[in-house]
Amino acid sequence: MNALWVVAAAALAVPAMSVAYEKAFKSTDAGTIEIKEIPERTLIVARRGESYFEENNALFGQLFRYIKDNDVSMTVPVKADIDPGNMYFYVGSKDLAKDLRDTDSVKVVVEPVRQVLSIGVRGGYSENNFRKAREKLFEQLDASKDWKVTGEAYAIFWNGPYVPSFMKKFEVHVPIVPAVDDKEE
Repeated sequence: MNALWVVAAAALAVPAMSVAYEKAFKSTDAGTIEIKEIPERTLIVARRGESYFEENNALFGQLFRYIKDNDVSMTVPVKADIDPGNMYFYVGSKDLAKDLRDTDSVKVVVEPVRQVLSIGVRGGYSENNFRKAREKLFEQLDASKDWKVTGEAYAIFWNGPYVPSFMKKFEVHVPIVPAVDDKEE
């Protein structure tokens, strides 16, 4: 019975802790596939040659040291390119005026506004879960010829490591633009 109370307390506390960070954009609900616009944002990125799922702790450590050394607030979500593994932290609005500079291990980048096909998923941050979600997006894109893929699929992670896997929320995004019918050109 005590274990049940611990799980219930965690279920109530974890979402409350999650809202303490600035959100870079609105999340996609779990089980939903949608087209959404990601606003222009400044990010910091740590890069590795290996797959993200082999090196995510090293990537996180580099970014965490950078935000600590530069007094930058943590935001959500975390963006991840999968292969090669790159991890990105979004820079919050109150930190944009700071003179953030590249280091040997972390670069500052600005991503332009873009449209993505997004799927929201509940579950652990694993390579298998990422691939399943990506496959669903490409099935949707194959069924509709209205959109053209413009980049690699990437992951968006909304929860920290303290959240139990069954409560974690993530997204997979595929960058897209409207398809142009060759006959109309």
